[in-house]
Amino acid sequence: MRETTSSHIFRWVVIVFLTIFTVVPLYVMITSSLKPLADVQGAFQWWPTNLTIQPFIDMWSTVPLASYFLNSVIVASAATILSVIIAIFAAYAVSRYRFKGRTVFTTTVLSTQMFPGVLFLLPLFLIFVNINQAVGIQLVGTRWGLVITYLTFSLPFAIWMLAGYFDGIPRDLDEAAKVDGSGPMGALWHVVLPAARPGLIAVAIYSFMTSWGEVLFASVMTTDENRTLAVGLQLYSTQTNVYWNQIMAASLVVSIPIVIAFLLLQRSFVAGLTAGAVK
Repeated sequence: MRETTSSHIFRWVVIVFLTIFTVVPLYVMITSSLKPLADVQGAFQWWPTNLTIQPFIDMWSTVPLASYFLNSVIVASAATILSVIIAIFAAYAVSRYRFKGRTVFTTTVLSTQMFPGVLFLLPLFLIFVNINQAVGIQLVGTRWGLVITYLTFSLPFAIWMLAGYFDGIPRDLDEAAKVDGSGPMGALWHVVLPAARPGLIAVAIYSFMTSWGEVLFASVMTTDENRTLAVGLQLYSTQTNVYWNQIMAASLVVSIPIVIAFLLLQRSFVAGLTAGAVK
């Protein structure tokens, strides 16, 4: 069908609007990170007159950003790895086996996404406190406590999406692998997982992004020693001043890992989301 003139104009208007909506905030962030603090706090100028990279240097000493960066990398990476591993086995069981309570399990997993995360803050905190009192395992104020917390958000979506992706892989491939002498684990490792690579990448990116930018639980479950970037950025605002240029510079730096990962894996990410969502 040939596109009409009105639809062509409308499409370009929408594209231009979305481009402006996306580029303008990013431009303001970049220019603000290259201005002295006095210029940022003064009248806004679309083109800065005093360009400087000093905010990118000062942001490391104003707050211990390197320590927060390391904490975020450790927590987000651990949560991603565990989420993918657990989701693989759970989704494979849901996709390939029929067991009692399967429908209840999948419905429960999916229904957890209906509730806002703030509802789980107090219950999780009380559970961690009771675990510490009962068995002496400290979870509040530790990296592992934060990793477990993030698993409660990323796992339901990861299991649901991978189960849908595994459903799209023919079961005949599993049977062929078993005929060749592979057991269920061999079929999963050698046949299913290679075919499900886009879904695995999508789950990994989603889990990492969820852990990397989370603020609410990180502000409650961490201390000064294991604070993450999302919480640490708030420390650029003090009682006497707000270092807006350093906040913008730090925000650009901490977004680099996510941007690079998404650009490198965007095709697999989109393919995994699409395939997992329609099964």
